Amino acid sequence: FAYDPDTNLVYYGSGNPAPWNETMRPGDNKWTMTIWGRDLDTGAAKFGYQKTPHDEWDFAGINFMMLSEQKDKDGKLRKLLTHPDRNGIVYTLDRTDGTLISADKIDDTVNVFKKVDIKTGFPVRDPEYGTRMDHLGKDICPSAMGYHNQGLDSYDPTKELFFLGVNHICMD
Repeated sequence: FAYDPDTNLVYYGSGNPAPWNETMRPGDNKWTMTIWGRDLDTGAAKFGYQKTPHDEWDFAGINFMMLSEQKDKDGKLRKLLTHPDRNGIVYTLDRTDGTLISADKIDDTVNVFKKVDIKTGFPVRDPEYGTRMDHLGKDICPSAMGYHNQGLDSYDPTKELFFLGVNHICMD
């Protein structure tokens, strides 16, 4: 969890759907794998951004939420939330309203997604690395352990750099 006293919002991630076998549960499995921004006093959701609709890899997107203030490309200071996810994508959202700012691969070996469409917020999957019952996926990156698991991260506002530990483990 992370908390911003200026917005009175608490930020956290919801986990993956079950069963892990994606063939047995159709649909996006809405509100799983979601970054939430909730009003601390009322509990009302201000926003929810689903990172991995229909998660078929057990990525459980509950990892650390880092809060920072950084200038955007127009020089305007913005309140941001950055979340390196187990799915191999680092997400940055405007933490006041949940607008997706960026979604970039931790490195080029992430292959379950070709990219994240910034306009829709949806990941573009590569079906070769799916886990459906009629397909043997090989060299799926990242593994269920994730490229970034539940370790804590840090942000240096002076250097405007994030520091995080990553795994480079794939799976079949």
